[in-house]
Amino acid sequence: MYKITTHINIAEIKDIIKNNKEIGLSDDAKARIEKCRNYLDAKLANNDKPIYGINTGFGSLHSTKISNDNLEQLQENLLLSHACGTGDLVPHEIVKLMLLLKVQSLSYGHSAAQLATVERLIYFFNNNILPVVYELGSLGASGDLAPLAHLSLPLIGEGKVWVKENSTFEIRNAKLVLDKHNLQPIKLKSKEGLALINGTQFMSAYGVQCLLKTEKLSAMADTIACVSMDAFDCRLEPFNHLLHDVRPHKGQIETAKNVLAILEGSEIAKQPKVQVQDQYAFRCIPQVHGASKDAFEHIHKIFSTEINSVTDNPNVFADEDLILSGGNFHGQTLAIHLDFLAIALAELGSISERRTYQLISGQRNLPAFLVSNPGLNSGMMIPQYTAASIVSQNKQLCTPASVDSIVSSNGQEDHVSMGANAATKCLRVVKNLERILAIELLNAAQALEFRRPLKSSATIEAFVTEYRKQVSFVSQDRLLHDDIEKSVEFLVN
Repeated sequence: MYKITTHINIAEIKDIIKNNKEIGLSDDAKARIEKCRNYLDAKLANNDKPIYGINTGFGSLHSTKISNDNLEQLQENLLLSHACGTGDLVPHEIVKLMLLLKVQSLSYGHSAAQLATVERLIYFFNNNILPVVYELGSLGASGDLAPLAHLSLPLIGEGKVWVKENSTFEIRNAKLVLDKHNLQPIKLKSKEGLALINGTQFMSAYGVQCLLKTEKLSAMADTIACVSMDAFDCRLEPFNHLLHDVRPHKGQIETAKNVLAILEGSEIAKQPKVQVQDQYAFRCIPQVHGASKDAFEHIHKIFSTEINSVTDNPNVFADEDLILSGGNFHGQTLAIHLDFLAIALAELGSISERRTYQLISGQRNLPAFLVSNPGLNSGMMIPQYTAASIVSQNKQLCTPASVDSIVSSNGQEDHVSMGANAATKCLRVVKNLERILAIELLNAAQALEFRRPLKSSATIEAFVTEYRKQVSFVSQDRLLHDDIEKSVEFLVN
């Protein structure tokens, strides 16, 4: 079991999800949560003044005082009225991340959630009771109000949940699932509704999911590029460390080292070259892949900070005897960096498609479209079309969401981040990149066969041998859709 204390990193999240680990609260986290809740209960018992979000309405209704008798009803009303999500269902693996990140944020003891509420979220996580959440509805400003309302509905016996039945996830009525587990709906106390629905856990969960996939795709992009380099009979001089030492960007240096290590011992790389230079798609791999690596590292730091933050409002500071209303739920920093992440990912796809294009161009003793008897056979002509269309869609998806804003809540929320839209489209770019790289691999492995009997490096030969267990050499035209899908599956799994 992973014990939530004060800090969690993305590598730990990866381990929790990959190994299906259960989570729990450390004793310190429990003490923080209870101390904050007890402070607020005592504060309300001895105070009749309006405190935003605790005994007032919300948003533009912040000046409306709510009587103490109605504070619990106020919290349930908040969840029900804000659960206005629509569109596609959020993948259940991202919902599970949302639960984990919400628990982490509440564990700091500045949100005034009941310990029972946090432990119920943990029960959901550990038992794969995953609330049904919808993609559309968040402005990423007062946090992710609509998605987090849907995430929280099952706490009070409302909404729907994913549950695992016979190794697959099925959607069930939340109240029926609670009954099956002998659980009573939580009676929310003052402030808890806002503690649950204010926050950036929708944006953050998408960002973490994208970063986890990005780590693998970045490494794959380097390896597949090396298959293409040998398939296209490229020179290795552009990867000499001297070139990169005089322009010492970290990602550039790392990429050049990766390429030389992956291609070490290649007979193809060692043979004399006719061309003086290679096209940018090959020669500038360190500069392009490296720029994306630098972006990934920076974005990783931003999300590492965010997932270890308190992002609801207001925040309770028991030691200082203060309840402060601010704007920690605003998602601008996530919106900007999700847009940045989409751009960095899209560029890996853009240069990948250019390598695919060069491989099918009939240059360097490779047959046109990488197939025998071209004309009768179209070979790899149309996979490049497909890659080009996906690259174009990625360009469209890279239009920044973070520069947009629409006034809401009668002008009270007059600048919003649109970070949720940045998050969902970033994941689409990730999935598109998987397809683009898969198409490059399909072409590069095909082209490499025309270099025989020369061999590539031991690393590349082993990589292509594993790939060939899934996708065989294309000797004549066949249904290439199936090959592309198998190539995607190979990269993902």
